[in-house]
Amino acid sequence: MEYLRCLIVDDEAPAIRLLESYIKKVPFLTLVAATTNPIEALGILEKETIDVLFLDIQMPTITGIQLSKIIKDKVHIIFTTAYPQFAIESYELNAIDYLLKPFEFERFYTAILKIKSKDNKEVLVAQDDFIFIKTDGKNNFEKVHTKDIIYIESLKNYVAIHLSNKEIITYSTLKHFENELSSKQFVKIHKSYIVAIQHIVKTDSLTVYLSNNKNLPIGDTYKKHFFEIINKMML
Repeated sequence: MEYLRCLIVDDEAPAIRLLESYIKKVPFLTLVAATTNPIEALGILEKETIDVLFLDIQMPTITGIQLSKIIKDKVHIIFTTAYPQFAIESYELNAIDYLLKPFEFERFYTAILKIKSKDNKEVLVAQDDFIFIKTDGKNNFEKVHTKDIIYIESLKNYVAIHLSNKEIITYSTLKHFENELSSKQFVKIHKSYIVAIQHIVKTDSLTVYLSNNKNLPIGDTYKKHFFEIINKMML
């Protein structure tokens, strides 16, 4: 059996003990080390082969975010924190998952499966007026009405769906959404953005202005196609 070698970095001993107990329950995980000191963790990462890093964010000396920037893409990072405000930034750092404390074993195991499998890259499209977006868990989907989608943003291995009242992050690609969503309702304007045509308030040669007061750049590669669509809608 191929094991995933794990390192825990958390400044709270109870959090470490919980993760240790969860790791023991998974046959293909093995714990290499656990530390409350992020500086010590850097030394461990230099000496040991680590596949999965369970990383707290709010820690003394350096934060989990800072540590992840230092090690970059050397290991799979799963953030474990009590602070939901860091979720977007963690996904931008290419984290595998973001576990919000306190979390149960099932949620922990779901994060691990994202490393073992690519099955979570699913977005089921039911019809033009709504889609089902895969969230946490094997069969967990959230129904989203396309009229509520303002724009969709690429975050490396993740996608942020910006709605009129919230954001949803899912493990997927912008290309998948581009293929599945109706071209009559959505248009790609940049390598990182797809926008809902109905939510475009105005545009100029460089920028698209949206109904939620968000301004997004138009990429040179997508400019010609975008303005062809806009010109077809002129009265």
